[in-house]
Amino acid sequence: MGDLAVGARSGTEEPEEPAGRGEPARPVTSSVHQSPARPGTQAQTQRPAPADSSDPPGRSDTLDTSAGEEAGGGMKKAKKPRAFWKELPILIGIALLLALLIKTFLVQAFSIPSDSMQDTLQRGDRVLVDKLTPWFGSKPQRGEVVVFHDPGGWLNETPTPEPNPVQKVLSFIGLMPSAEEKDLIKRVIAVGGDTVECHGTGPVKVNGKALKEDSYVFPGATPCGDRAFGPIHVPKGRIWVMGDHRDDSLDSRYHQNLKGNGTVSENEVVGRAFTIAWPVNRWAMLPVPDTFDQPGINKAAAAAPAALGLAGAVPIVMWRRRRLTGTRNPR
Repeated sequence: MGDLAVGARSGTEEPEEPAGRGEPARPVTSSVHQSPARPGTQAQTQRPAPADSSDPPGRSDTLDTSAGEEAGGGMKKAKKPRAFWKELPILIGIALLLALLIKTFLVQAFSIPSDSMQDTLQRGDRVLVDKLTPWFGSKPQRGEVVVFHDPGGWLNETPTPEPNPVQKVLSFIGLMPSAEEKDLIKRVIAVGGDTVECHGTGPVKVNGKALKEDSYVFPGATPCGDRAFGPIHVPKGRIWVMGDHRDDSLDSRYHQNLKGNGTVSENEVVGRAFTIAWPVNRWAMLPVPDTFDQPGINKAAAAAPAALGLAGAVPIVMWRRRRLTGTRNPR
């Protein structure tokens, strides 16, 4: 009988290849298994082929699409700006809104319709009126040129023209003075608490002090005009007003038979006219004349700082007194 070859490499039997006649059977081996080693040499393990050196480290056969998505997001086309004609209505709307806010709370333009304030203001001048400071409690002061609403009965004889639709819109946003509102413009001569008077050819006196009005009264006009008045005590919260053209101004002098004895309530005052804005060659500021700054004309104001100083000093003196008393008496 022939001999049987037993495979002992893995501890299991391996299938044998049928032998031919006169040849012993040989075991069948896979190509991935070790090949028989030559006598005196060690067996070598078959290694996988090295990767292509041209591939960068960490490269895989799977495609990374994140970079492409980021690039695609960055390459989105920017939105085209709107055409100017599409933006124009928005710009006009914003401009009109700002003009309305400015006219309501800050500054408003008024047109001079008469000659009552010559030569300071001429017919057709445009003045800017400060409407902001009254919101913070500012009151009309002597010498200021102010715009105020008709207290009632001052403009009864003056016809009011009917404005067209365009004028209504422009006056509403403050680009034109309102024709429907009956407003007047005069100079403040006396304020609440003052006594004002004028007799004969003048001068006008406030709290017994004569005013030097040559810098603003119309040349040739007398301080009283043709209407002497006073002495009149101006109630608190009211003002006495007169036009600079004393012979052509229906001011407080001519309305002493009405409520307030010719004075105007501070609540009727729109604001102070501080500059002539139009026409350009008439541009000028409207300051308070120096005659209203003379000593003694404002008795109430002269006493006010002393009273306020005393009121402020009393708490400080009391606090200091308590502190000194406390340090002398140990607890």
